[in-house]
Amino acid sequence: MADIAITAANVVSGANAVTEQGLAGAAITAGQLVYKEAATGKYKLSDADSATAEVRGVRGVALNNAAAGQPLTVQTKGQITIGGTLTVAAAYFASATAGAIAPVADMTTGKYPTFLGFGITASILDLNIASSGVAVP
Repeated sequence: MADIAITAANVVSGANAVTEQGLAGAAITAGQLVYKEAATGKYKLSDADSATAEVRGVRGVALNNAAAGQPLTVQTKGQITIGGTLTVAAAYFASATAGAIAPVADMTTGKYPTFLGFGITASILDLNIASSGVAVP
């Protein structure tokens, strides 16, 4: 399977969205998954197969494009129009590609699954992040 192809301009938070604001610690595009770096308090791209636990974490989905040091809004929970095509009732996870979203089939050996949510329509993800903290054997 392949990562979800996201069109940044089509990423929109839903009515029940929980969001937070901060600064980007790298160039980030709307629709990418981010973690919040403890040392700087800035958002950077998540990566499901990073050797560093902090980088594998997911805080939420970026709602806007931001260069490093620029303001970023992050959705942490609730429905989000993700800007790509989803399969209804399918589970989605953080990808081994930094910032990307992958289907469950991509959670193979060595990946650290972080559940993002289920596709509730062909374009809406019900974001409810949960990390396993362990690698797929």
